[in-house]
Amino acid sequence: MLFRFSLYGFLKNQRYYEPFLILAFREKGLSFFQIGILIGFREICINLFEVPSGALADLYGRRRAMILSFSVYVVSFLLFGWSQSLITLFGGMFFLALGDAFRTGTHKAMIFDWLRLQGRDHENTKIYGYTRSWSKMGSAISVLIAGGLVFYSGNYSYIFRFSVIPYLLNIINFLGYPAVLDGERKHGFSMKAVAILLGSALKQAVHHSPLRRLMVESIGFGVMFKASKDYLQPVLKQTAILLPLLLTLESEKRTALLVSTVYFVLHLLSSVTSRHAHRLADWQGSEEGAARFIWRVEWLLFACLLPLLWFKQYAGVIVTFVALEALQNFWRPVLVSRINLHSTPEMGATILSIESQAKSFATMLLAPLLGLAVDGVNGFWPVGTVGLLIATGILFYSHTRREIAEPSI
Repeated sequence: MLFRFSLYGFLKNQRYYEPFLILAFREKGLSFFQIGILIGFREICINLFEVPSGALADLYGRRRAMILSFSVYVVSFLLFGWSQSLITLFGGMFFLALGDAFRTGTHKAMIFDWLRLQGRDHENTKIYGYTRSWSKMGSAISVLIAGGLVFYSGNYSYIFRFSVIPYLLNIINFLGYPAVLDGERKHGFSMKAVAILLGSALKQAVHHSPLRRLMVESIGFGVMFKASKDYLQPVLKQTAILLPLLLTLESEKRTALLVSTVYFVLHLLSSVTSRHAHRLADWQGSEEGAARFIWRVEWLLFACLLPLLWFKQYAGVIVTFVALEALQNFWRPVLVSRINLHSTPEMGATILSIESQAKSFATMLLAPLLGLAVDGVNGFWPVGTVGLLIATGILFYSHTRREIAEPSI
């Protein structure tokens, strides 16, 4: 099953459009504010479907939920690939959000269920980090393919269309998952059963203090990463235009070469960090210690990013964005393992869906505002400012919560 789990991640990250998404939208004539609105719309849709989809997966079959997820992904890729209007892009975003809603949390719950059935619960961080490393390896390979498609075609339409192929292959992969990973599946649909499970999971997430704290941390870390990570693309484009070694090539070809090179290195580094996330937890003594260390590094990176963006030192900006991506891949296995520790097996996908929904809601609010700020100042330094403020707030919150939980004698 580890092979199938890893294959899922490898194929899932064959999103050839991802390193060029902002540039593809800019090519279609969209402003950063309009792009932010599109991203915000996606997050609204994820919020509408996220938690109910997790409950449906827990109740009626996680494999079915994953097959549905990847089927609607295919629809979204086709809409993006042939889109000539903003309305069609909204349609593509809707189906992309629906796919995300049925996927996030569900596959992680399947991995943790399999580990529990195998008596390997203590390996949660290690195994999830291992499978995530294959996801990032898939991202590294996909960047090279995407860069080649843009380099030889000169446009971004093909990167959406070619993404359909690996997603169809992943549907075939899901058919080989054992039925036991569907969970305690109910026979027949019942909104009452979904509502009861959803209510229980929400109550646990709100009233159980450790889970509530993890939700706050997840929102803080995840929202800034989701809202800001794609701004690396226009930074890379500006850098590519200025590189003297590439002046003989057209602008899009220069951008394709630089973007694919940087993202390839980024994803290879992410693969390594994901696989060794458990070593950070061992070094810090626990997942909690690893999380505190990661938050301090996050604050430091945004403190460096702000002046680099202000003074337009794009080489330093690129390095800092790569470091933030690597940090995300230490963070995610540690966070998911901590959440799994405080949730119950029968509602694992639902709790993780609540966590993902909370991030989506915050991103829905932040992404358009960040895009508006970037358009307004004609620069990217608001990305560093907002990131530094969020990191400072979470560090203060975490310190305060520890003092309450562990009062001095």
